[in-house]
Amino acid sequence: MARFQGKVAVVTGSGKGIGEAYAKGLASEGAAVVVAEIDPEGGERVVKEIEQGGGSARFVRTDVASEESTLAMAEDVARAFGGCDLLVNNAAIYGGMRMDTLLTVSWDYYERFMSVNMNGALLVTRALWRQMAERGGGSIVNQSSSAAWMAAGYYGTAKLALHGITQSLARELGPRNIRVNAIAPGPTDTEATRETVPEVVLKQILQAMPISRLGTVDDMVAAAIFLLSDEASFITGHVLNVDGGQIMRP
Repeated sequence: MARFQGKVAVVTGSGKGIGEAYAKGLASEGAAVVVAEIDPEGGERVVKEIEQGGGSARFVRTDVASEESTLAMAEDVARAFGGCDLLVNNAAIYGGMRMDTLLTVSWDYYERFMSVNMNGALLVTRALWRQMAERGGGSIVNQSSSAAWMAAGYYGTAKLALHGITQSLARELGPRNIRVNAIAPGPTDTEATRETVPEVVLKQILQAMPISRLGTVDDMVAAAIFLLSDEASFITGHVLNVDGGQIMRP
């Protein structure tokens, strides 16, 4: 299947990890993919690998915390591909993040963290939504986390706020035929998780989960492709847990 043939997808933070998997998954479904990544080495590598696999991709250096950078990225997308149809707001500070509390984290770090993990999705959406509307509509997926429901300091706070942004944007952009949803991964087997979560803590988390294994990037890609596709044409403002039952919400 090539569900996104003729479509243009932007994936932020796609130079490694789950973002890389999203970019490659969308390319495999026929989309031309913009790798919007702050790290040139990772971004260029992902583009090269997509092209080697027969796909179409382009790297655009992007700092999602900067309005100027996100607007420049959107202009590049318009010049190169004519506009954007699909967006995955994946970029975040996670791997190697400081383990601190809301009461003691340095304010400079907190502000930078929130500018990426919370405001970044909004800035990128603001930069691209007009293109999507002009092309007849589109679909957006924001990357959340099961940490949103776990009182997990500033990381969880940013992800919980992202749910509010997701739902507000779904309401604002629905009349433009643009759907906005989010994915909330549980513990996932990535380099960033291994860097950030001690192994003993990870084992304890997995033991308490109904499906007691780490998620895979393929689990996340399948969920994202579903939400971005026409198969989810009547779904918007929804946060989809992909977490092995870690969080069960009524």
